[in-house]
Formats: sequence, C-alpha cells, structure tokens
Amino acid sequence: MQRPTPRWLLVHAAVLAAFALAGCSTAPPAQGGNEAAVQRIGHVVVIFAENHSFDNLYGLFPGADGIANAKPEQTTQLDHDGTPLKELVTFGADGKPDPRFPRMPNGPFRIDAPPVNRSIDELVPSPIHAYFHNREQINGGRNNLFAAMSTAGGWTMGYYDGSKFQLWQWAKEYTLADRFFMGAFGGSYLNHHYLICACAAHFDNAPASMRVRLDAHGKLEKRPESPSANLGAVQVYSAGGGQVGPDGLSVNTTQPPFQPSGVPPAPGGSLTLADANGAPGMGLPLPPQTTKTIGDTLSAKGVEWAWYAGGWKEALADGMRPPAAKREVIYSRTEGTPMFQPHHQPFNYWARFAPGTADRDEHLKDADDLMQDISFGRLPPVTFFKPAGRYTQHPSYTDIKSGDAYMADLLARLRASPQWHDMLVILTYDENGGYWDHVAPPSGPGWGDALGPGTRIPTIVIGPTVKRGYVDHTTYDTASILKFITRRFGLEPLPGVRANMGDLSATLQP
Repeated sequence: MQRPTPRWLLVHAAVLAAFALAGCSTAPPAQGGNEAAVQRIGHVVVIFAENHSFDNLYGLFPGADGIANAKPEQTTQLDHDGTPLKELVTFGADGKPDPRFPRMPNGPFRIDAPPVNRSIDELVPSPIHAYFHNREQINGGRNNLFAAMSTAGGWTMGYYDGSKFQLWQWAKEYTLADRFFMGAFGGSYLNHHYLICACAAHFDNAPASMRVRLDAHGKLEKRPESPSANLGAVQVYSAGGGQVGPDGLSVNTTQPPFQPSGVPPAPGGSLTLADANGAPGMGLPLPPQTTKTIGDTLSAKGVEWAWYAGGWKEALADGMRPPAAKREVIYSRTEGTPMFQPHHQPFNYWARFAPGTADRDEHLKDADDLMQDISFGRLPPVTFFKPAGRYTQHPSYTDIKSGDAYMADLLARLRASPQWHDMLVILTYDENGGYWDHVAPPSGPGWGDALGPGTRIPTIVIGPTVKRGYVDHTTYDTASILKFITRRFGLEPLPGVRANMGDLSATLQP
C-alpha cells in the first residue's frame, strides 16, 4: 500500500519547486524512442560505487558540464547567517580545524594539487553525507551551504583532476552522463534502498533516540552557542540519532534485521537475526520491509536477476558468530578484510529475502559467484553488483586508486565475457559523499519529490551498442536504472519512479 507523503516533506518539496532548474533540462525526454536499441539489450549490469559527486571526480571532463561552468553564487559558500565564509577550513573528527590541511579561499579547489597535494592512493576525510544535511546544503538549488552543513567543513569543496583514472578512460571511450543525480537526498543507506524500490523504508515505531530533531522550519535543530560554520557543523547541531524522520521515514543509516548486520545476534537468540534490542551506537535494527522492489517485479515476470556483493559470504559467517565475539569482517578496517558495510545491502532489509527463504538463496550472492558467472557466460539478465567496501572508493576507509583499478578490471572482464554482445553496463555512485557539485538538482512535478533527487553523481554507461565518445546531457536519477529495466523487460512500474526522468535509452546507438 502506498503511504501518504509526510506533511513536513511536502513543505520541503514545495520550497524546492520554487527555484529554477539551473543548468538542467526542463523538457521530459522522449521515453518511447529508440525501442529497437532498448530491445537489443539482453543483459543489464549495474555497478554501485561510493560517495563522490560529479564535480569531485569528473568536473574537468572535456565536453561535460563541469566546474568551469559554475557561477559565483554556486561556488561561494555561505555561513549559517547567509554571509560568505572568509575562508574554507577543514575540520577533523573532533570538530576542530585539522592541521593536516591548509585553509583555502572560498571556492572549489584541487585536492591533488598544491597546496593540498593529496594523491589518489591516500585516505582523505569523509564529509558527512546525510539526508537532512544534504537538503540544506543544496539550499533550493543554489548549492552554497555545503561547507556550512559539513562536519568536514570546507573539505567538501575539493575535487580531482580525474584524467589519470582508469575509469575516466572508459568514460572517454563510451558514454558519460553529466546530468545524473542521486535519487534521494543524503547517504548510502537511503540511496541503496532507492536503487531497488525508488522509495524510503519505514520505521513507524522508532524510539525517540533514533528520531531527528528539527526546528520549526523543518531544518536541523541548531545549538544557539554555535552560530558560525567556522566552528564546524559537528558542533553546530544538537545531538540526536537523525535516523528516522518525524513521520517514520527511515532516511539515515539503520542496520538490517538479518545477518550480516552491524547489530549482533541476541544472546541466546537466532544467529541469523540481529538483536531486536539493538546495539550501542547503532540503534534498533530496521523492521523487515515489504514495499515492492525491482526484485519483486522481475520475479513476477519470470526474469532472472541477482544482487552480488563483495565479501557477502565472509560477512554472513562473521555476523552469525556469538554476539560477544569481535567482528572481523563487518565494519572492520583491518588490512586484508573486505571492509563489509551491512547498510549497503538493501535486499537484506526486506522480508522476502529473510534467512531461510528460497529467494535469499537464489538472488543474494557473493562477488566470487559474479566472477565465475562472468567467465562462463552465466550472468542473469539483470545483475546488481556492490563491490566490497575496500573497492568502492568511499573516502576515509579506502582510496580512489584501489577502487578505480578494481572496477576497471571488472569492466575488462565483462567486455571479455561471452555475454558482452548484448550487455549494458551502468557504473554509477550511490551518492555524493557530502562533496559539493554546482548543478542544481531538478525539482517540480515529474522531476522531484519529497525524497529528492539529491546532488549530481558520476555515471558511465558502457556496452557494444552504447554511443562512443559521448557525453549525454539527459536528466537522470538513480531510479532511471529501474525505469530502463522496467521498459526493457515489460515489468510493472514502481510507483516512486519519477515520470520525467530519462530511462538511459538516449545512451544507446540507434
């Protein structure tokens, strides 16, 4: 059953709709065209990387709408009182200026050039990437509150010259989409859910400790003694979990009810489940969800599909250890582990894929299974792949170079696969990782709604029938992937998919 949109989100959506779509297409793409090209696709492969905005990685890409097109009102970051920041300060996890990074002029800056000089094989700060923060950072499309609304402060304005990336070369050879937006405001948790259902999960009975604290204007409650962004956003905002909105939408990281989960099993309980009483720092696990997903619509039509995840088998075994045992894979940053992130596994939140079900065994698989299925030409018609945490390019616990090499190798394997001839590969990112981007997300009927879209993210479309050396300016969001899959296989449409967003057919050769 479709739930009514919460009142506080309707107010926010109305505010966003009042602003122009700066730099964005306002005419809906032709969804019925290029049908023959769509039907030539027999295998869709979705690779879901992590936490970078378009400008952060591809802002210098030739022919794309990059940083050079940003206007001063987009690059100049404001303080909470509406005045321009005097300089950009990078804050550490303690909320204090990080002495490792220089203070920078107010505007975008190169991370991999003087005076910052960080290479792509180094770990760098991870700006906060959360639902309520991202809404305010975008500031009605002006994108000028990113530094003020970031726990890392001015670091959010950094970007790279990506021309040495291996993935950049794939983008040059095939199609780079420069109007692709993350489907929902905020972080990885919500955008992984959005990828499979174009929706947010519900936690109607969440305790007060997990609920956000908002002021009378629907913005994050602010401590009166910390009025300036120069003090660091980590000090500005009141405590509170912020995992669940006022009307029960689960928008920020909450743990799965099934293992592998950040919440261990209950003492004396089933080792396949997370403790219903939660865990310190995690809150309660999300109740099993029943909203319709792309998995449901594919299965209803008899179309085979799978979600492959790096480290799945290791994490499953790790999660089913006794609750007192120290986790060695789940959220572990120990050298040699996959750095498995349970909140990046969306189907593990749904009742249909609970432990012991046939659907779980059939559809949730490990990265080792993916590599074998690629080699032997056994990929199902629809494949989702979540790399292990150490290869997702997520700042703070992995670097860009490792994921760049890993995903480039994966693309080479796919191109060598017996199934390559009818394959469409979509390599995209779950969300912006808190990094700034200059292009305003689209808004208004058919383009946006209470959940998003959020900030622009990189997306590369690859395949033998994809346009070569092409930059696609069509407006897309994360659910455009669902829209393409639905169109290609004649599925029941999911209600949350936005009507005017493109379906990726414009990336295909006629």
